[in-house]
Amino acid sequence: MTDRFETFTVLINRIGRNIRKIKNQEIAEFNLKGAHVSCLYHLYQTDGLTATELCERCEEDKASMSRSLEFLEKNGFLTCDAQHEKRYKSPFTLTEKGRRIGEEITGKINRVLDEVSAGMTQEERTAFYHRLSIISDSLDNIANNFAKQ
Repeated sequence: MTDRFETFTVLINRIGRNIRKIKNQEIAEFNLKGAHVSCLYHLYQTDGLTATELCERCEEDKASMSRSLEFLEKNGFLTCDAQHEKRYKSPFTLTEKGRRIGEEITGKINRVLDEVSAGMTQEERTAFYHRLSIISDSLDNIANNFAKQ
């Protein structure tokens, strides 16, 4: 394939753009941003995560996560039981409102994922995610090696 670079970058960019577009369309009714959705989704899946754990799961930097958590807390989606001197070490939990919205968001995400993979068998889906993970890890390694040079 002679257009590997173009095909790879165009497809990856298109996938990312479409994911952002779908997120924005699906969450417009909640007046939330994409980073807020990720937080609510992960807290709905595993209630009681710290800011550090959310940063890792959402692939967000500490400052962005801090802003998202502050917004979600001020707007009644979650609470923080500040057991530690530093809040980022304390677990955040969903309020009833947060659980309700988290459930709706999870339902929307599952419907999109079901539609996206409708033409695949479970084995094909597993192989696809495995290969996608290999590509992601390889790009992380390359990016980290460039940063060291």
